[in-house]
Amino acid sequence: MSVSALAAVREAPGLERYLELLEERLEETVAAYPGRLGDIGADTLAAGGKRLRPLLVFLSTPPTERDSERSVAGGTAVELVHMATLVHDDLLDGADLRRGRPTVWAEHGESAAKAAGDYLFARAFAQLARTQDHGAVAVLANAALALARGEALQRRQAFRPDTSVDDYLARCSLKTGKLFEAACLLGGNGRSLGPFGLALGVAFQIADDILDCTGDFDTTGKAPGVDLRDGTPTLPLILAARQDSEVRRALAGDQVADALERVAATGALETARALAEDYAARARAALDGEPDRASLEALTHAVVNREN
Repeated sequence: MSVSALAAVREAPGLERYLELLEERLEETVAAYPGRLGDIGADTLAAGGKRLRPLLVFLSTPPTERDSERSVAGGTAVELVHMATLVHDDLLDGADLRRGRPTVWAEHGESAAKAAGDYLFARAFAQLARTQDHGAVAVLANAALALARGEALQRRQAFRPDTSVDDYLARCSLKTGKLFEAACLLGGNGRSLGPFGLALGVAFQIADDILDCTGDFDTTGKAPGVDLRDGTPTLPLILAARQDSEVRRALAGDQVADALERVAATGALETARALAEDYAARARAALDGEPDRASLEALTHAVVNREN
């Protein structure tokens, strides 16, 4: 992420203490049932991550309640759901590496990856269930449903270079935006930060899809061009395919050696970044009198201007 923007977010009062509580709770929750699934969950947790979704819970929570059980449980739950989706996505995509480490399915096999993802989902909902906050459970359940719908939509769009930008954005909303929205709702305690989270999630996903075309392994922890290899029609690939028939062939499943270079040559990356910036601006426009507006605004810049 952008160092300066992220540094501004990290200065939010109470954040360091919250992240300490979060990590303790994540470790405790994953280790609740000793055995192979708990061990795999612990390994997945140890791989690290940005903890962006818990950060959204924190920033969306009224300042006097940020270290409350509701806030810590909400942050733990959204992070566990995110971890579960990564385990399952890596299995579905056949990805060997995540953050520079072997993925669960590559190291432990398909059956173990399926079960480990399910275990993390279950532990997420257990966190919210113990708060007896039925509204919070409903928020996360709706987000989990959106994730499943988004994955199904991605499978239907695979190897289809004629996928529309609107259909791509619908997938981004389901696969990414809805969990960001849920994080804001879990922290909001009555404040309507859902639209902010949804727009921020779409901006994040567009930026992520740009990185898949431009990033390198040392920075992102994974090889570039995964989306093109898997036939996933992301915004830069959709836009480039409209201008370059070779990119179109590559997105449809043909082998094209210089496809990523051709994507860059079309200007699609710059157009995609402009749309990511537009969604970040929409997120900022959704803020209205928030007590920590500066941190939330800084986060919109950090999400778009990042390197991993």
